[in-house]
Amino acid sequence: MPGKTSTSLPRITKFTNCRIVKGLDLVEQDVWIDSVSGKILKDQEAFYGLHLSPDKVIDLGGRILAPGLIDVQLNGAQGFDFSVPQASKELYDEGLRAVNKGLARTGVTSYLPTVVSSTPEVYWQVLPSLGSSGPSHRAEDGAESLGAHVEGPFISTGRNGVHKTEVLRAATCFEDVIACYGKENLIGPSKSVRMITAAPEVGDMLPNIPSLTSEDIIYSIGHSDATYEQALTATQQGATMITHLFNAMRPFYHRNPGIFGLLGQNECRRPFYGVIADGIHLHPTSIRIAYNAHPDGLILVTDAMKLCGLPDGVYEWTNGERIIKSGARLTLEGSDKIAGSSATLIECVNNFRRWSGASTAEALNAASATPARLLGLQGVKGSLESGADADLLVLDDEEDPFSGPTLTVRQVWKRGVKIYDTDK
Repeated sequence: MPGKTSTSLPRITKFTNCRIVKGLDLVEQDVWIDSVSGKILKDQEAFYGLHLSPDKVIDLGGRILAPGLIDVQLNGAQGFDFSVPQASKELYDEGLRAVNKGLARTGVTSYLPTVVSSTPEVYWQVLPSLGSSGPSHRAEDGAESLGAHVEGPFISTGRNGVHKTEVLRAATCFEDVIACYGKENLIGPSKSVRMITAAPEVGDMLPNIPSLTSEDIIYSIGHSDATYEQALTATQQGATMITHLFNAMRPFYHRNPGIFGLLGQNECRRPFYGVIADGIHLHPTSIRIAYNAHPDGLILVTDAMKLCGLPDGVYEWTNGERIIKSGARLTLEGSDKIAGSSATLIECVNNFRRWSGASTAEALNAASATPARLLGLQGVKGSLESGADADLLVLDDEEDPFSGPTLTVRQVWKRGVKIYDTDK
């Protein structure tokens, strides 16, 4: 019984007087959920067929009811970095639990913990803890992992971003990929890796794409100097995603559109693509151009670092340096050098809605329904249809005098159980 944590909890909860995300629109509709199965119920069938009555009816007063958010690229949060092994697995897993609870408070109910380019020893140590949480995940534990995202080390040395060049590698065969991540993390039903970001032009990576996708691993093109033709070949081999579009890749050029040119392909060939709408990584107009080119493929990601979820201030970093956190922006102390972002996914949703012209439902879909489709979880995650996991957000939609229209997370429900409520 994955959703239930206490016999005192209401089993059947009915939400009424709410606007729900349905396709590209917000519509007025009641939603029933079951805390025992952790699923959304078909209200008519529950009442007339199963003869169930709500144990609790919640009048949301016109608020928005949306699916829980899914972040497919997150490097850490709550002061914890997925790429840094701890003294013991117990300590590492303790850090993960803090991340899961912190993420849930921001509206993220599922995510892919992302490990940046590292040595094989680091992957072997951390990946076993980062696999899919599965049905045993308890609601009160917060956000759940849907599997690890390994970003590198098979990436371009010229498009490495902040990835350390000394750990970058090139694969000549699939055995090289297996040796890097560990066979048990890459192959079989209990594998931990769900997505790989790699540059298709580095080494002999292109022939490895079908081997990865045959293991139900998503291949994402990223940190790459690939030409348009090389990127197109990668999609023909099975690549279905682009990691943080525009960032760490060959820029668009009118005679060679590069990776961005994939958005101009016919519909069956166009990959999904990640966009970091934090106001730091991309200009709003760049986001609008990408969205207009391929609206159904845009996935909002944070690519946030471990300071996500922590208060503003000065924090110790590496090599004796210190980071200043001011909102989502991270800068090196004593300079204006950008050191990354700590934006939350709901902040990215708000920015995207303001900049792109997308509707509220479309903006929320970009962080829920669309990543669920990428992951093959449509109808399970990112949805309010009956049978989907009851991972829900209650949102206010108000006018901020400085920023404009703003969605604010008021409640978070995980598998039918309320785990966060700003009203209490």
